[in-house]
Amino acid sequence: MSDDSNSVNMEKRPYHHGDLRQSLIDEGLRVLGERDADSLSLRELARGVGVSATSVYRHFPDKDALMTALAVEGLAQLGAAQRAASDAVGGGEAGFKETGRAYVRFALANPALFRLIFATPAVAPCRLDSPASSEANTLLQANAAAEAARQGGEAQVHAVQAWALVHGLAMLMLDGQIPVDEGLIDKVVG
Repeated sequence: MSDDSNSVNMEKRPYHHGDLRQSLIDEGLRVLGERDADSLSLRELARGVGVSATSVYRHFPDKDALMTALAVEGLAQLGAAQRAASDAVGGGEAGFKETGRAYVRFALANPALFRLIFATPAVAPCRLDSPASSEANTLLQANAAAEAARQGGEAQVHAVQAWALVHGLAMLMLDGQIPVDEGLIDKVVG
C-alpha cells in the first residue's frame, strides 16, 4: 500500500496567479463562450483556474458579484469592438453605422455574455441616463449628438432609436425569430 492510499488523489496545481480576480473573470468569460450564465458556478471557476473554492470569495462575495464583474468586462469588450469598427471606417456617420453593426455582431458572437450584460441591473453604464460611462455608451451618446446636429431633433431620441434598432435586431437573431444574415445586418443598420 502506498503512503497516499487513504487520500484522494487530485491533480494539484500550484497557485501562481498574479491577479486571481482577473483570472476568475477570464475563466468566466471562457465558460460563457460555451454555455449560458445560469449554469456557471464559483466552484467551477475555482477548479478552472486551479484554486480552492474558498479563495474565490476573497474577490467575489457571491455569484452576483462575479456576474456583475463579467457583465462589466463584457460591456468593455462591446465598447472596444464598436470603437474598432468605427475607427476602421474613419468615424463620422459611417462610423455610427459601424458601431451598430458591431453591436449586433458582438451579440451573435457572444450570446451568453451579451444576455448577461443586459440582464445585470448593477451594470448601470449601459443605461442611457446613467452618469457612469462605458465606451459603448460614450460612443452612442457622441454619435447621437452628431446625428442630431446633422438631422435635427434630440440627441437622446436618436440614441434610443439607434440602440432600439440594433438591440432589437440582435435579440431577434439570437432568439431565432429571423435568420442570422450578414447582408440583413448591413441593410437594416445601414
